[in-house]
Amino acid sequence: MRMFRNDYSEGAAPEILEALVATNDEQHPGYTEGDPHCERARELIREACGRDDVDVEFCIGGTSANIVGVTGMLRDWEGVICTRDGHINVHETGAIAACGRTVLATRDADGFLSLEEAERVRRFQTGTGRHMTRPAAIYISNTTELGGVWDRERFDAICDWADSCGLKIFLDGARLGSALASPAAKGLTLGHIAKRTSAFSIGGTKNGMLFGEAMVIADPDLKESFPYLVKERGGLLAKGRLLGVQFARAFEKDGHDEALYWRLARTANECAAHLREGLIALGFEPAGDAPSNQQFFLFEPTLAERFAELAGCEIFESRPDGRQLTRFVCSWATRLDDVEELLASAATL
Repeated sequence: MRMFRNDYSEGAAPEILEALVATNDEQHPGYTEGDPHCERARELIREACGRDDVDVEFCIGGTSANIVGVTGMLRDWEGVICTRDGHINVHETGAIAACGRTVLATRDADGFLSLEEAERVRRFQTGTGRHMTRPAAIYISNTTELGGVWDRERFDAICDWADSCGLKIFLDGARLGSALASPAAKGLTLGHIAKRTSAFSIGGTKNGMLFGEAMVIADPDLKESFPYLVKERGGLLAKGRLLGVQFARAFEKDGHDEALYWRLARTANECAAHLREGLIALGFEPAGDAPSNQQFFLFEPTLAERFAELAGCEIFESRPDGRQLTRFVCSWATRLDDVEELLASAATL
């Protein structure tokens, strides 16, 4: 059975591999500088964002993008507000702290940074002047850690608040393809994100590429610091053209109505929606509403273990009632037949 553990287990979409093979013998300068593939990728991403005044750069992975993006916008005494389950707070081994910056976590439990909690943290941190780390930015992710999708109204509300407080906005788009391809986005587009954020990433690793993230940068400080930070912090790829080749191919429409990047994301979302509906029909309980390629369910411990063995899904945490929060993930490579096979097996558990 195909595994449902994550969206980066497979190699890459055939179209991406074909582009890499076709350019394999080419010789170009390294480090994403001066090669036509990176320049083409930058051009296509700027076009998709509707902005020609942003810098488009590349990182080898999501943690690298978060480190450079967040720390590049902060000074030594400044911190970034995020949810308690935010990737920079939980799953990056203290990378932000290791760079001398502080993560200021809220008590939000649903993956979304709320106005109330963000303001509570801001007030607390600024209540005694220079004696505490001063918030200078917010970090949000789309999709959220729990598979949630920001819609335009909710996104604008947190951006309006951040703007009113003079805070920069960084959006972690490791799964941005899934988020914006979801009907739950309700008008939130790549172009709108580009208008409202100081910087954001466009994830390739989790949407059909071998590796790599693109960074879209509007913030003047990060524009200046990025080239140096990405090298200093180990995120600069010598064979940088490989990133350009992948992102250029992903954002080319190539005779289709939309670019490959979005088509791959829709495949993952459609399979995940079918999986969700099927498991609910079998009587299993979903954990919240996750309209993306990540789906979460609550199982008794023994059942959670059986699902983990069967489909490679990941047990996230134990809830107070003893049930296990379990995650199923669909990728660009998942097919409806794979979902049907899992559902048929689930019906026997």
